[in-house]
Amino acid sequence: MLAASDLECVRGERRLFAGVSFSVSAGDGLMVQGANGAGKTSLLRIVLGLAPPAHGEVTWDGAPIRSLGETYRRAVLYCGHTNALKDDLSAVENLRTAAALAGHAITRAQALGALARSGVERAADLPVRNLSQGQKRRAALARLALSREKLWVLDEPLAALDTEGTQWLGEMLDAHLAAGGMALVTSHQPLTARAPLAAVRIGA
Repeated sequence: MLAASDLECVRGERRLFAGVSFSVSAGDGLMVQGANGAGKTSLLRIVLGLAPPAHGEVTWDGAPIRSLGETYRRAVLYCGHTNALKDDLSAVENLRTAAALAGHAITRAQALGALARSGVERAADLPVRNLSQGQKRRAALARLALSREKLWVLDEPLAALDTEGTQWLGEMLDAHLAAGGMALVTSHQPLTARAPLAAVRIGA
């Protein structure tokens, strides 16, 4: 279980949010809601352990994430609002590099299969700089098709996706939750996942 207790986030002299608490168990998805600038990405960074909260604590299976180190990081797949792709590499190369950095190397065939599921197979061997914004987003999200991580943290995953891409992402999320996975998602657009997502709202 992922749990957050009484989280507060301060940036400079501004308090973005306070008193944020939630829990996510196996099979659960949680949508983080809030206006632009409310601190949604900051909340995800706190959950990922990339930034400390001004107050409160995040725990994984009852233990503070700050004490778990690599054990926690291996359980989490993060897809940020930027695609984190290397322009000089192809979509296949980017996907294989990301998998290797996550500690589970994949074959070219596995990478091509994931890119096919995300709809980028025809551009799989092109340098990423030559892809459209939608294709880049699909290439970044193709990591989900190979994920072994229990918790998905997705920051604006629908950005630049068309209707077909949005449907694919919803299906991936449904399958992940049905298999006992967990998800924490921010999105200004509605997800098409069949599984209902609970919501936590931050900011005013």
